[in-house]
Amino acid sequence: MSEKLVTIAQFADSSEASLAQQLLADFGIKAVLVGQHAADVYTLPSIAVTDLQVLESQAQQAREILESQKKQEN
Repeated sequence: MSEKLVTIAQFADSSEASLAQQLLADFGIKAVLVGQHAADVYTLPSIAVTDLQVLESQAQQAREILESQKKQEN
C-alpha cells in the first residue's frame, strides 16, 4: 500500500509554490504541486490555488522547513 499525500501549504502564485517545492527538494523531500496551471489561468484567489503536497510521513518536517524559511525572510 502506498502512503498518501497531504497538503501542507497553498499558494495563490504558482511561482511561489515552485520555489517552496524546490526548497523541500533541497532537503530531500519530494513535493507535488496540484492545481498549479489553474493558478496561472484564473485570477480569483479562491479559484487560483496551488496545493503543495508531500508524503504524510514527511509532512511535519516539510512544514517546519517552510516555517523556518518564512521566519528567515521576515
